[in-house]
Amino acid sequence: MKQNLLLQLHPMTKFYFSLFILGMVLIMPGYIFAFTIFPVLVLIAILAGVTKEFLNIVLKALLSVLIIVFIMQMLFYPGENVLWEWGIFKIKQEGLNYGLLLTSRILAIGSAFILFFRITEVRDFVKSLEDKGLPPMGAYVVLSTLQIIPEMRRQANTIMEAQKTRGVETEGSLLVRAKAFIPTLTPLILSSIAGTEERAITLESRAFSAPVKKTSLHQLTKNTADRILPIIYLLILIGLLVWRFFL
Repeated sequence: MKQNLLLQLHPMTKFYFSLFILGMVLIMPGYIFAFTIFPVLVLIAILAGVTKEFLNIVLKALLSVLIIVFIMQMLFYPGENVLWEWGIFKIKQEGLNYGLLLTSRILAIGSAFILFFRITEVRDFVKSLEDKGLPPMGAYVVLSTLQIIPEMRRQANTIMEAQKTRGVETEGSLLVRAKAFIPTLTPLILSSIAGTEERAITLESRAFSAPVKKTSLHQLTKNTADRILPIIYLLILIGLLVWRFFL
């Protein structure tokens, strides 16, 4: 089976790309450039084979935020050129422009990091941070933080499935789902505490806190692209800075 070249890149190379997108969006003026970043990220997601997951998370995580931010800036950003007025609400040209600028940057930066976590395994990213000098304790904190929400979601789904087998109605209106979810909170919290204790015991049994150099069976390697791409990112950002502030 042919391996996907994008997925095979080193985690730090993909992380540097997310920072590269962040830098470009903040350097370039206006909102048109920032909005054009999103189709590029969608194309990368298509090439990486994660289009459905990427778009699904973007819609769920960013769409409502973008709408709220745009409406708030459009209505309440100070300005002189009023385009539309109704009572205390005024849409100004300055607010419209700033709303587009802010939402375009949130969309580009947020989508870049969402794509990063869709094409990068969490354990690979944490291992790459550890290879960069992050202490094992810090690496564990980062790993556990990134995994806590997906882990709790899996536990909640398991508990809900168990409730369903006992005849509890878990599907239907929002009120029905809320009534079904509330009884799952206690076992969810207790199972999370128990899981934390089990992980602590497992780590101690492997001498995690021992003051010695740690070794790992999981190793990451870099190829030629991983060495060249970060340099290209940096050169492009330097070029944009020179163009933006000096030319």
